[in-house]
Amino acid sequence: YVKSLAKQLGPKGIRVNAVAPGPIWTPLQVSGGATMEKLQKFGGQTPLGRPGQPAELGSIYVQLAAADASYANGQVYGAAGGSGQP
Repeated sequence: YVKSLAKQLGPKGIRVNAVAPGPIWTPLQVSGGATMEKLQKFGGQTPLGRPGQPAELGSIYVQLAAADASYANGQVYGAAGGSGQP
């Protein structure tokens, strides 16, 4: 979807990129009804052995919004603790 939109909208000067995060710890994990056992294991399967924090994604969004990323188009940026793109 991202690559297709990037090809269609690129000639109009519109860039399309995506961020594909892996397990990120947010309040939704606690309030979403997950069991304590599941919460304790959340993100443990990544090579880093832990879930990511929302702040660890921020720099990706900032880079995509920066003027020096003006040639990035049709890309999917993975942030999954070393697991590759989800």
